[in-house]
Amino acid sequence: MKNIMTKEEILHLENRLHNAIKESNLQALDELLHKDLLFVAADGTVITKELDLETYRGGQLKIYELKPTVENLNIIGDLAVITLSMDLKGDYNSQAFEAKYRYIRFWKDSIEGIKVVGGSGIQIHS
Repeated sequence: MKNIMTKEEILHLENRLHNAIKESNLQALDELLHKDLLFVAADGTVITKELDLETYRGGQLKIYELKPTVENLNIIGDLAVITLSMDLKGDYNSQAFEAKYRYIRFWKDSIEGIKVVGGSGIQIHS
C-alpha cells in the first residue's frame, strides 16, 4: 500500500482502463481489475473479474468509441470513488450499439497496488 492516493493517480488509472477497454487489452484489464471485483451491469447482472475478462477474450464486446466525462472524484483514505458519464459506441454479441452511460467505480489501494474493486453502470438519456 502506498502513502497517499491522489486524484491525478486515479485519473491516470482511469485513462489506462479506458484504453484497455477500447483495445480489448486483456493484460492491462487483468492488471487494473481486482481479483474480487464485483460490478453491477446496466441490466442488473453482477459481473466478476473473470466474467468481464471472458467478455473481451471471447470477442462478445467490442468498443469503438469511448468518450468519458468525469463528474466526481473523491479520495477517502485508501479508496477512491469516481462517477463519470460516458458516450459509447460498439458491438455486443454482434449487435451495434450507441448509448450514454453513467458509471461509478471504486478504486482501492492494497498490497497489489490500486485496482478497481467494484462499480456499476446504467444507461442515461441526455
